Amino acid sequence: MKRTALALITIVALAAGFAAAKPNFTGEWKLNAAKSDFGEFPAPSKLTMTIGHDDPSLKVTTTMAGDYGEFTWEAAYTTDGKECINKMRDNESKSTVTWDGDTLLINTKTSFGDNDMTISDKWKLAADGKSLMIERKFSSSRGEMVQKMTLEKP
Repeated sequence: MKRTALALITIVALAAGFAAAKPNFTGEWKLNAAKSDFGEFPAPSKLTMTIGHDDPSLKVTTTMAGDYGEFTWEAAYTTDGKECINKMRDNESKSTVTWDGDTLLINTKTSFGDNDMTISDKWKLAADGKSLMIERKFSSSRGEMVQKMTLEKP
């Protein structure tokens, strides 16, 4: 009886440990456009994210290029649910970042001109750690749109 109880406790503890394991997104990630869907927006000709992740700290430098030119912006977050304020060009954004199991949720409120927008990201790392999938939902008075991006380590 004691042996069975000890085995059960060990299994539960191991399962809790595996469930609590959170991925680390650190690295340089490049867009795989063929595996991505940008919805109504044209796919960028280049998208690279350089991520430094030392939980709860998350720093992201994004470089994107397309018909509109190339630009880079940086954002700093914490994964503890506290509000983080960042700027992209002249637009301030307020984000909260939390974990849902091994999925990172980034919820951002911002404005572009007179258009208030909510951007909800779900980041998920592939089991092999070589692909980062980001599902991004844009919501504003103009409607909703979803993008699905796959980024890979070179």
